[in-house]
Amino acid sequence: MQDVISSNEERMKKSVASLKEGFATLRTGRASASLFDKIRVDAYGEKTPLNQTANISIPEARLIVIQPWDKALITEIEKAIRSSELSLNPSNDGKVIRISIPPLTEERRKDLVKQAKAQGEQSRVSVRNIRRDGNDELKKLLKDSKITEDEETSASAQLQKLTDSYIDQINKVLEEKEKEIMEV
Repeated sequence: MQDVISSNEERMKKSVASLKEGFATLRTGRASASLFDKIRVDAYGEKTPLNQTANISIPEARLIVIQPWDKALITEIEKAIRSSELSLNPSNDGKVIRISIPPLTEERRKDLVKQAKAQGEQSRVSVRNIRRDGNDELKKLLKDSKITEDEETSASAQLQKLTDSYIDQINKVLEEKEKEIMEV
């Protein structure tokens, strides 16, 4: 019975962590190195994460400087950034790539908030599905006479408390991201 609850709690934790990961790559009006987490550069015939081919720094709130460890990769890095869905325009001086983060328009901010809300809802649905799976497992244990009805009821209540707590966490993370996006 505790196995069911702890395994479902693990899955719920992963759901929240996945949401946070997804939010890290959602662009806001500020410069952030995590924007480039999903960008892969064609380096030496292989798709390599950008942060493994260059140093990414943020000297100012709206400026990102990318310094490739191998100068030969500068055009490949630029190409990878341009072809990403970030809508950023990198420029290079032969040594480093500079990316100026333009302020977001009101319309773009609202669009990003919609995306964030959709991701948040996906996470909530995921957590509820995990609860449903857990309840199904408990019912099976009850049917197989491995636990009593009282134990099943108690475990279901615990599962519901966990679900509520993780949905609250998702809501808090979403609220913070909305504030960050709407910041001018």
